[in-house]
Amino acid sequence: MSDTSARRSLPGLTYPEEHLRRLARDLTVKFTGVFGAETVERYVLESYTALLRTSTVKAHLATNTIRFATDRLTALAQAKGAITHPVPEVLFVCEQNAGRSQMAAIFTNALSGGAVHVRSAGSAPSRELNPVVVAAMEEIGLDFSEAFPKPLTDDVVQAADVVITMGCGDACPIYPGKTYQDWALTDPSGLSLDQVRAIRDQIKTRVERLLETLAPQATP
Repeated sequence: MSDTSARRSLPGLTYPEEHLRRLARDLTVKFTGVFGAETVERYVLESYTALLRTSTVKAHLATNTIRFATDRLTALAQAKGAITHPVPEVLFVCEQNAGRSQMAAIFTNALSGGAVHVRSAGSAPSRELNPVVVAAMEEIGLDFSEAFPKPLTDDVVQAADVVITMGCGDACPIYPGKTYQDWALTDPSGLSLDQVRAIRDQIKTRVERLLETLAPQATP
């Protein structure tokens, strides 16, 4: 796809496009020698459009766009072998990316101590994080400040070593050479804080077991 056709295929951009293109130019420096400027710009504009459809809070949309685009480009580079893959890559997928997969990702990051790299995504992402889930995690000292719902993209699946699904059906593409697990966990949407605490604790236990197989040295 040419740069011109990529721009024409992204109707409805409400954020100043020139600002997004300036952010893309800055991001191009990070991927010098890996991706060209047109590829980086396309990923930034596509990521912005994807988040715009679901994001309720627009104040952080530009920041989240760059974070999302950076993560996707990094995943694509890992899948192509252009960036090293020093630690196991785990992807958690649920439907809304507002509760279960977010909790699992934050637990994995916290408990592994950096010995595992983690991503999360949703097959039909919500407009915002589940506030009860955020409260349940914050009461045990885990921060949700940088988390936001993200759509599932093919690049992050390709980069993963382990893909863990949670009630998202067949939305996740299957690639050979990867480990797939399905965690049967109750959707926390609409549940009370006590009920979400129980789900939180189940996820923590499952993450601890997962880390025993991926990075024994990181298991608490």
